Amino acid sequence: MSYQVVLEKLIEDKDGLILTKEVVEAGIPRQYLNIFVRENKLERIAHGVYLTPDSFDDEMYRLQAKNQRAIFSHETALYLHDLTDRDPFEWSVTVPYGYNATHLRDERVKVYTVKKGLYQLGVAELETVYGRPIKAYNKERTICDIIRNRNSIDVAILNEAIKRYLNGKDKNIPLLLRYAEKLGVLNITRQYVEILL
Repeated sequence: MSYQVVLEKLIEDKDGLILTKEVVEAGIPRQYLNIFVRENKLERIAHGVYLTPDSFDDEMYRLQAKNQRAIFSHETALYLHDLTDRDPFEWSVTVPYGYNATHLRDERVKVYTVKKGLYQLGVAELETVYGRPIKAYNKERTICDIIRNRNSIDVAILNEAIKRYLNGKDKNIPLLLRYAEKLGVLNITRQYVEILL
């Protein structure tokens, strides 16, 4: 089987959005990406990211593919978990302390930083609207994050998100309180739960 056939199959499997690293991992020489670009079968939309002309650019997937340490959080995670009706104006991500996120801020991404020991707490695999896998914090971690950053988050969004979470069937209050303790917001989280539950 030729590299071109293998690459075409890989592009099809990835719904038209492919990364250079996926091509390399499949054992296909990088030059085939350039060939496909010249033949207008692919378009280079960012460093290491290629898209077929008939596919939708999955911005969230692309952002995380290029910045694998970035985990969708805060307002973006609320949106992904359907805890808000507001589309985010900008994507919100969390990275570990020490990660150079200048390029993310240049792309108008809201960046939060956290200690390395708390960075992986509550990571879940979700899907973009196009069905591609992305990493975001689970509902409990997201609620703790917005409570933790309540001074920089719209009060209406905060209250609505907590109410929706507490009214949901899949809430896990013990987990929420464990995360709240680790993130240093146990007392305030407990108050919200007691008032709104």
